Amino acid sequence: MKTFLASLAVAATAAIPAAAVTSHDAAQVKIQRYAPNVDVAALSNAEVATLLNVINSGDSRSDVSAKIESLVRAYQ
Repeated sequence: MKTFLASLAVAATAAIPAAAVTSHDAAQVKIQRYAPNVDVAALSNAEVATLLNVINSGDSRSDVSAKIESLVRAYQ
């Protein structure tokens, strides 16, 4: 699982410029749709970008929610 999270983080950092155009408020709304208890303000820009990449991955809603919750736990 740690290998998966590490590879996901590496892949996400490559897409940071694309996510950088998303405002903080818009990112918070998107992330909280999948994980309502996430405090987006406590996350770094790279972490937010990673979560947005997971949301935009095309996976099912339940898979996206599970991945986001897993990543947020890893970030804390």
